[in-house]
Amino acid sequence: MSEIDERSRELIKTRILSKLKEIKSFPQFVVETLRKLNDPTSSASDVAASLSRDEGLVLRTLKLANSAAYGMSRHISDIAEAIALLGYKNISNIVLAATVYSVMDKGLSGYALDRGELWRHSLTAAYAARYIAQTTRKVLPEEAYVGGLLHDIGKVVLNDYVRFGYGIIVKLVEEEHVPFTEAEVRVLGFDHSVVGSLLVDRWDLPKSYYYSTLYHHRPNDLASELSEYQALVDVVSVANAMCLMMGIGIGADGLQNYMYPEPINRLGIKDYETLMSELVDFAGEAAQEMADMKEL
Repeated sequence: MSEIDERSRELIKTRILSKLKEIKSFPQFVVETLRKLNDPTSSASDVAASLSRDEGLVLRTLKLANSAAYGMSRHISDIAEAIALLGYKNISNIVLAATVYSVMDKGLSGYALDRGELWRHSLTAAYAARYIAQTTRKVLPEEAYVGGLLHDIGKVVLNDYVRFGYGIIVKLVEEEHVPFTEAEVRVLGFDHSVVGSLLVDRWDLPKSYYYSTLYHHRPNDLASELSEYQALVDVVSVANAMCLMMGIGIGADGLQNYMYPEPINRLGIKDYETLMSELVDFAGEAAQEMADMKEL
């Protein structure tokens, strides 16, 4: 099986790292807003003042706050009211979703994903991860939601290079029966999990999301000294695998996807079949949220 030569691979790695630097960091006011949302001493008006610096983000936040996913009994038109009614954790998730939406809502031909499919997969994984967290009580549901939302963000950066080496990557998968991510590494020197974790680090997000992004395809490889992150890694890994098995945003990297039994056991999941059947509801909720976002 011929692969790209070492010189070409090093050149690709250099270009990937350069492209990472081109991805904009979160706007400073978004970082400030997220920090205030994590600060119990800040008021709803403090958060609203920070968030209101971007009218588009305010509109997206209000749209999501009024969507079926949050089940509000009346229409919310004021951002401070939305913060007070929904709570900091929900608003933090909404702000993060509204911010990364513009990064993720694009077609990725390298992964055979049409426009919107990466976002659909990520959003459904976020819903699934939150539900798994609620039922297993191993990790905070809000943290699981964000981990699910971010886990595949590296595909945005790696897409052009996967497209370049797609024929070789797919041959490795089909002929040697290796996971798509392993083929990515052998051809490009990186897989999307590594690139995604570097992007999460660049955005200065919590370390928990760095590790859940980095290890979502290999949850058993997390070092023992990082065991505090194991539950989140397991939740995101299971949520991602469930979505791929259901064909949600499967793309090219669904080839040779594997559901590890260890995360299921560590999380104490007994009724896996029921959990899989409930994914249909998560997919419906994600589809409605996508429709709400596109109306803006």
